[in-house]
Amino acid sequence: MGDRRMLKKLSQALWNYHSLLLIILTPLLLLPLPLVIGTKEAQCGFVLLLMAIYWITEVIPLSMTAMLPAILFPLCGIMSSSSVAKEYFNNFHFLLVGVVCLATSIEKWGLHRRVALRLVTLVGVNPAWLLLGFMSGCAFLSMWVQNTSAVTMVMPIVDAVLKQILKANEEGYSGEDNPTLELDEINNCTAKNKETLSDSTQPDVPRETFTSVQIPAESQPAADEAAENVPTASHRDTGCRQGRMLCKAMCIGIAYSSNIGGITTLPGTSPNLIFAEHLNRVYPDCNSINFGNWLLLCLPISVIMLLLTWFWLYWLFIGSDFKFLWQCRGEQSERERAVKKVLEDEYKKLGAISSQEIFTGVVFVVMILLWLTRSPGFIPGWGSLFPHKSNYITDATVALVLGVLLFFVPAHGPSRKYESMISWKEFQASMPWQVALLVGGGFALAKGAEESGLSLWVARLMTPLGDLPVLATVTIACLIVTTLTEVTSNAATITIFLPILSPLAEAIHVNPLYILIPATLCTSFSFLLPVSNPPNAVVYAYGHITIMDMVKAGLGVNMIGVLALLLAIATWGIPLFSLDTYPEWAPTFNSTTP
Repeated sequence: MGDRRMLKKLSQALWNYHSLLLIILTPLLLLPLPLVIGTKEAQCGFVLLLMAIYWITEVIPLSMTAMLPAILFPLCGIMSSSSVAKEYFNNFHFLLVGVVCLATSIEKWGLHRRVALRLVTLVGVNPAWLLLGFMSGCAFLSMWVQNTSAVTMVMPIVDAVLKQILKANEEGYSGEDNPTLELDEINNCTAKNKETLSDSTQPDVPRETFTSVQIPAESQPAADEAAENVPTASHRDTGCRQGRMLCKAMCIGIAYSSNIGGITTLPGTSPNLIFAEHLNRVYPDCNSINFGNWLLLCLPISVIMLLLTWFWLYWLFIGSDFKFLWQCRGEQSERERAVKKVLEDEYKKLGAISSQEIFTGVVFVVMILLWLTRSPGFIPGWGSLFPHKSNYITDATVALVLGVLLFFVPAHGPSRKYESMISWKEFQASMPWQVALLVGGGFALAKGAEESGLSLWVARLMTPLGDLPVLATVTIACLIVTTLTEVTSNAATITIFLPILSPLAEAIHVNPLYILIPATLCTSFSFLLPVSNPPNAVVYAYGHITIMDMVKAGLGVNMIGVLALLLAIATWGIPLFSLDTYPEWAPTFNSTTP
């Protein structure tokens, strides 16, 4: 008995300190690379593998793992400390600063609530259209702000709209039938659905009880219709279950739509920005990627994914009756008019649009127009007005100019004390500093792989993949990246793979964009687990979904994403980026080079 108790205590202690053990044992197990082999490639490989394991397991913060090149590259003689330091702040960070300034102003003055509520009121109150409305609103917001910010902006609106609809029922329509959306508080299921929102996820929303949404069964016998005002226990149970299913679909749909919308624009999500900066550094003569042609490639992908994901979530959680797609709405019942009125009242509570919202909206539109017209490709853009400095101006310049503008433009008229549109404190709270450091570490790692010759060594190793069809190679890369990004940060995943896939494309003499673009987009297809990305974690924290709910839904959305991406790359992506030709800006790989 004593030995068994000792073993139990020892195993408990080991589990409590498993993170520390992993931190210590990982470099010890990898030490033969720099000590036994001793080449520059092996030393850089040691750093790459150590960072990859730490990033995947997250035994230390991601941003601190990103600091390892600054420590180990000088010690290994790969790069000097000053050379490594230059990699940690670059054009990417300026673009991120400008975009976050705009996102801070949007959130501060409530423009996101106005946009999202307007979209919801336009689509109607049918559960399917309501789901599509929220998903569309979240996807649109995530095109311009960080995905996590988009989710935290939309989720309070979802909660508030459902509660306001319930309030309308209680005020005068609690006993009538509504064939579209019935919202009655059901006594026997409130115990299951009483969920309070934690202060960490809802700092500005009072703690309230979330009440279920009841949707009637798809078909009811005539006898049941006659007795609908006296609901039986079975009716209540059915309504309780269907209400939970709608809630699950709403929460998962918002998380997924933020990732789907984020891939649409270059500043929409961190992997896109990391890819663009990697391209500028590794292939400085490549002018193929800009805001406009990225939008042309990814907007159709996002639309296809959003619609198919909407269908999939509706079928999985709500039902398989899609008659609403072709049925005429006809004249609305009194209950339907009441539900619609509640949504409109919620929008009216925002009041008239404020001058701060108008100015923020103008800055938003101007930023998009300047990005689109700087260098559209098919005609000269405004960048050509600076013929000798056109390459000096980037999207980051535009974002930074407009972002700084928000720090000194007065928010109010002269009758009130001067206050700028945003303050440094508000910006600092919104700025994803962890992402900034993580990306800097990734750039330092990529530069070290180039300086040490590790990239060339990996390229030679992967040369046999050139015997496969290009689309097969792209598919393999997509599946590997999609699998890894489920358990690793999206930014960390793309940071690991970009230095490997670039030399692979050169080795098999394929346009690097053919492989890098799909791999970049696939890092955003992290739909399976709450830990896969912050938006998933935010909606999971509300307590309305389980891990298995997300796994079931995520498997289908992953398939939808990969297939939509391969379709895009194999069709309109080829003429858009000339993917079927090896570009002049990419170096020619010689496998016989010593």
